[in-house]
Amino acid sequence: MSNSKQIEIIGARVNNLKNIDVTIPRNSFIVITGLSGSGKSSLAFDTLYAEGQRRYVESLSAYARQFLGRMNKPECDQIRGIPPAIAIEQKTTTRNPRSTVGTSTEIYEYLRLLYARIGRTLSPVSGEEVKRHYVQDVVEKMKEYRPGTRMAVLSSIQLRNGRNLQEQLDILMKEGFSRVDVGEQFYRIDELLEQKQQPPAEEVLLVIDRLSCSSDKATVNRLSDSVETAFLEGDGECIVRFWGEEGIESFTFSNRFEADGITFEEPTEMMFNFNSPVGACPKCEGFGKVMGIDENLVIPDKSLSLQEECVQCWRGEKMSEWRREFVHNAYKVDFPIHRAYYDLTEEEKGLLWNGCHDQELYGINDFFAMLEKNLYKIQYRVMLARYRGKTDCPLCKGARLKPEALYVKIGGKSVSDLVLMPVTELKDFFDKLTLNETDATVAERLLTEIHNRLQFLINVGLGYLTLNRLSNTLSGGESQRINLASSLGSSLVGSL
Repeated sequence: MSNSKQIEIIGARVNNLKNIDVTIPRNSFIVITGLSGSGKSSLAFDTLYAEGQRRYVESLSAYARQFLGRMNKPECDQIRGIPPAIAIEQKTTTRNPRSTVGTSTEIYEYLRLLYARIGRTLSPVSGEEVKRHYVQDVVEKMKEYRPGTRMAVLSSIQLRNGRNLQEQLDILMKEGFSRVDVGEQFYRIDELLEQKQQPPAEEVLLVIDRLSCSSDKATVNRLSDSVETAFLEGDGECIVRFWGEEGIESFTFSNRFEADGITFEEPTEMMFNFNSPVGACPKCEGFGKVMGIDENLVIPDKSLSLQEECVQCWRGEKMSEWRREFVHNAYKVDFPIHRAYYDLTEEEKGLLWNGCHDQELYGINDFFAMLEKNLYKIQYRVMLARYRGKTDCPLCKGARLKPEALYVKIGGKSVSDLVLMPVTELKDFFDKLTLNETDATVAERLLTEIHNRLQFLINVGLGYLTLNRLSNTLSGGESQRINLASSLGSSLVGSL
């Protein structure tokens, strides 16, 4: 019987190994040294790793094995006591243009889950949190009032199929509704229909139910049914009015995920996946870059001002007319023609690039639009090609995700903000992140995995990297250390 504390290799004949017998202690740090060609890699990778991986894969079901690479059995008489093995490849990990540090270490996968579970969608208009209300929210609001307080459940009247108010009220009355609310006053529907002059439809609310606040089961059930009906009749909107001690108070609840007149997409895991059509920016398809006019080619020397001909394409006898025309009209928008390009504000750079057509000011983008309209001229095609390059996507600004995903925040940061942080800053952000009790419970395991993997990256000296750094731009040493951090982050024990 083999000793479980050691690995025994008998008669290894892989590559340069000449029928050797080796005993290697387990749970120890082992270094294999020797001259070039002496069989170090043959022993470590082609024998130990190959057999450990092969035996692990063969322990899986036939269905699982079809998705995994098969390794050949090393040529040796016997290997005993070998555990499952992990190896770090000594090469750049991938040339895939979609692969990043975040996806390679799986940290981004946990961030996607985190934002889908506890992310808060904020309206870009008002900055308010977008919420979907449920029946229970109305019940909780009722319980805030003193028992016996009068309340009413109302809904707006939807004029369906081109009906006018009178026709819609006739149908509602046939469905069993009897009252409406006009200006906080209740009227019977038949009385309102008898009036010669009826109020505008938007001022009329349908009375679903009138009841008194109470926490007993019968009242809660009745209120729940009434709110469900209000959501149905009001196209997802319910109005609840209370006659409290401080006067009349009305609250609007909506079971639609919307705010400021905008309907938002509820966060899901795939919404933050730039490798999926569900989450990828529709403009750049998740790459973050598009072929466009490269700012660095158009303005190679940013220490020059417009007057000093910082715009490369506006030089020469003919094209300099664009620069002279811009300089001539710059006073209309207070554009500083003598200020270096790198000292311009974002607003001033926007004027230089986009112009201000109301003031007859035409910018760099207008110039290239003119070139594109005249592509039948070979000199214009050549000039346009000279200034084209990979630039940040104008829609997602390089974030790779569709705009809806960037509305979702945790701790005031979108997932795009987090992947732009160096790993050390990102770990500080999560160390200082405070969550309410519910969110903390939901995110506990996700945060643990994120913390551990960030710490592993810092431990192997990669704290300066950002998670959106492309894998194919990493050096060989950085790629190796990322693979090492990924393996350590898996928390496997007892493996080789």
